[in-house]
Amino acid sequence: MDDLEKAILIMFDETSNVDSNLKLKANEYCDKAKEESAICSVCVEKLCFSNIVQVQFWCLQTLHETIRVRYSWMSLDEKYFIRKSVFSIVCLEGIDENHALRILRGPAFIKNKLAQVMVTLIYLDYPMNWPSVFVDFLSHLRKGPVVIDMFCRVLNTLDDESISMDYPRTPEEVTAAGRIKDAMRQQCVSLIVGAWYDILSMYKNSDQELCASVLDAMRRYISWIDIGLIVNDMILPLLFELTLVDGLLEQLRGAAAGCLLAVVSKRMDHQAKLTLLQSLQISRVFGLVAAEDSDSELVSKVASLLTGYAVEVLECFKRLNSEDSKSNSLELLNEVLPSVFYVLQKCELDSAFSIVQFLSGYVATMKSLSPLTEKQLLHVSQILEVIQAQICYDSVYRDNLDILDKIGREEEDRMVEFRKDLLVLLRSVGRVAPDVTQLFIRSSIVSAASSSSDRNVEEVEASLTLFFAYGESISDEVLRNGSGLIGELVTMLLSTRFSCHSNRLVALMYLETIFRYIKVVQENSQFIPVVLAAFLDERGIHHPNINVSRRASYLFMRAVKLLKVNLVPYIETILTSLQDTVARFTSSNFASNELSGSEDGSHIFEAIGLLIGMEDVPLEKQSDYLSSLLKPLCQQVEGVLMNAKSLTPEEATAKIATIQQIIMAINALSKGFNERLVTTSRPAIGLMFKQTLDVLLQVLVAFPKIEPLRTKVLSFIHRMVETLGASVFPYLPKALEQLLAESEPKELVGFLVLLNQLICKFSTSVHGILEDVFPTIASRIFNIIPRDSLPSGPGTNIEEIRELQELQRIVYTFLHVITTHDLSSVFLSPKSRSYLEPMMQLLLNTSCNHKDILVRKACVQIFIKLIKDWCARPSGEEKVPGFQSFIIEGFATNCCLYSVLDKSFELHDANTLILLGEIVVAQKVMYEKFGQDFLFHFVSKGFLTAHCPQDLAEQYCQKLQGSDIKALKSFYQSLIESLRVQQNGSLVFR
Repeated sequence: MDDLEKAILIMFDETSNVDSNLKLKANEYCDKAKEESAICSVCVEKLCFSNIVQVQFWCLQTLHETIRVRYSWMSLDEKYFIRKSVFSIVCLEGIDENHALRILRGPAFIKNKLAQVMVTLIYLDYPMNWPSVFVDFLSHLRKGPVVIDMFCRVLNTLDDESISMDYPRTPEEVTAAGRIKDAMRQQCVSLIVGAWYDILSMYKNSDQELCASVLDAMRRYISWIDIGLIVNDMILPLLFELTLVDGLLEQLRGAAAGCLLAVVSKRMDHQAKLTLLQSLQISRVFGLVAAEDSDSELVSKVASLLTGYAVEVLECFKRLNSEDSKSNSLELLNEVLPSVFYVLQKCELDSAFSIVQFLSGYVATMKSLSPLTEKQLLHVSQILEVIQAQICYDSVYRDNLDILDKIGREEEDRMVEFRKDLLVLLRSVGRVAPDVTQLFIRSSIVSAASSSSDRNVEEVEASLTLFFAYGESISDEVLRNGSGLIGELVTMLLSTRFSCHSNRLVALMYLETIFRYIKVVQENSQFIPVVLAAFLDERGIHHPNINVSRRASYLFMRAVKLLKVNLVPYIETILTSLQDTVARFTSSNFASNELSGSEDGSHIFEAIGLLIGMEDVPLEKQSDYLSSLLKPLCQQVEGVLMNAKSLTPEEATAKIATIQQIIMAINALSKGFNERLVTTSRPAIGLMFKQTLDVLLQVLVAFPKIEPLRTKVLSFIHRMVETLGASVFPYLPKALEQLLAESEPKELVGFLVLLNQLICKFSTSVHGILEDVFPTIASRIFNIIPRDSLPSGPGTNIEEIRELQELQRIVYTFLHVITTHDLSSVFLSPKSRSYLEPMMQLLLNTSCNHKDILVRKACVQIFIKLIKDWCARPSGEEKVPGFQSFIIEGFATNCCLYSVLDKSFELHDANTLILLGEIVVAQKVMYEKFGQDFLFHFVSKGFLTAHCPQDLAEQYCQKLQGSDIKALKSFYQSLIESLRVQQNGSLVFR
């Protein structure tokens, strides 16, 4: 063993016995050897004489790399030597046969690597410099299985590496593939096919694995060789024989079926394809799917063949227009469809997706076949049976799905994804044959309901899923009408008690299906008592599974929204039924143990609010209902608040969770009451909410630092602003004072959002409140937000930065809302005056530099409104001393000119063009308010610095003094583009 072989062994050593430094040196030694000019000769020699697999692999790998990188630079003699040496090993030609046999009888990865080297040579040299490679190879196949095996590996690798279009190819690779295929067609394809036939005939009984390899190669090449070489009296019968004969290796039979699929899928003229499909007599293979094990490889291959055949027949039907062709296509379809249905229902298949895609195409074709024949209606029924069988859960996962553990979640997610295409197919069938679909669903539900409880869970769930999904294909008009089979199905659904209703999946799908058809109930009030029972009893809100109960609450709330007035006669019944649920929701046990997920459980209170908040409910009853709900909840809160200081940390945590639940409940309840009802027509109702607000505001005093509680109270204040309207004003000073007690960015964001709501709703009416709180807000803002830009880079806290960005965004919205609602005088109050200059500087800097164009636009709009509010016409009295000069010298030149000249101001961006429009409006307003003072400074100072030509400056003045704002914007954009070209990036403004 020489040094190179030793280095290779060390390099490939996977044990921990070799020192890492030694391994590194071995790598370096081998890499250095690769650089040697005679490396190919070294590799060939070692391939011929070394018995060490690692050495053989390294030599083949090095040969492959060297050929790919250096082959074009080699001399003709070197190229010939490499080709001759590799070919000799592959074909046992002219060298020590024993040495070559060691490689050809070696591990598969060695033979595959050898095939890869051979294919690289073919890719580079065939047919120009090595035209006889395939013909020469064929002459050596008589040497037996080892050479035949290598021949198959070379053909397969050639397909993978060069010919197949299943992989992304560069234009050069596509050209090379075309060159190779054209040469093979002219020279040797027919010879190769003849060799395949001879090998299959000779070895089909003695070496079936070898025959399977030959067929795998054949399958790959059928797509581009002359189909007549395969579809003839020799090859085609042999393929069917190898597929059909029992006792042969399953791998061989499956490979033969793969070749038949390649024949079926061959691209050609559709009339010729139909003739081919008719001649195949494919019915010969139908029996295989029933005779073999349903999960065998052969059944999977035959299923793919049948599906491919059906797809091609359907394509012929769609593409050919003659009556005979359509009739013949339909006849072939009718022949193959029962087998397609069978394999989809009975077999575990990888090809299930392609079968569903085919069936979708078939159903789509049926739309043009009206009316459907008896045979086609039978096919519709069979498709529905297939869908139902496929969407059924496996009973193995029943317990996992019911308790929804990790395995159950994974299976549910998998089935949701798997069902998508099947349910799309169902809806297509429903549109093509609604009566058949409805009858099938009815039969399915009846069958599921009558079967025994220990095995019908999955069947019931699948039947309900069919009915639920079918609802998407039904028009609103049909649903509202609720007559015929749909009405019958809804009646059956509502009246059926499934023995497995305690199962989570069944209960959820039952409720979802009821809600899907709620429009039928909307127009047919006789269904209402039955629907209410389903939602309110143990099938829904009182279901033992909390997930079902929560979902039932949510769906019930949505049903109440739709049915509303129709439910007034049932309010007493509903409230009585929900008493225990309401009490449980606000218990400490519920709050601490069951609060999870997006459906927080408060939907039941929203449903109650929607019911009792209607004006159709008499005032006395409405007051009683609301009082019976609010009083106990408020008393619970007051009880906690009285003892807040004496609570241990553990007790406090539980009580806080309870208060959170109560606030959510009251908040949800209030959504059913509108402002007109509680303030105008029934103020007594409004008084109850005011009293509740008074109680809940005390929570902020008792627990000032508990962020989740603050968020819940803030949410309730938002709700009360909408519900109580202006009558909420007396409660605002106390609320705002408590909310302002915390100065963290997150809390300040929530506070500003509330102020924005108040301003947008009440406008100048909140002037006094805003004047009181603005100085504190301004102080906090300037303490928290940096004057320039937010910190970034290594070491910055991403969460803190995100909170600061959110605060910054909401601050600009807040200032924008103030100015656009005629409240800018707040900035000028004695307590706020000291913040005016830093605020103006912040707005100016942001309007020029902020990365978010929409934020810059808001700042420009703020300046426009302030100019209008604070500045009189030219020569008028100055309302805010220094503001005019700040605008002319700071805002006008920096924002309206220099920032626009900056290359970062992207004039091809839609949002940036909107900002430019606002900047032009600002110039127009400045000219109207400041006259020649603005114009002189902007043109003589700003334009001069930007090297603006005199003629363009004069045109600008004319456009500005005109009345066409669109013309001004268009001119200003072209002016900016001209100035950018002139400065050519040589000036840096700002």
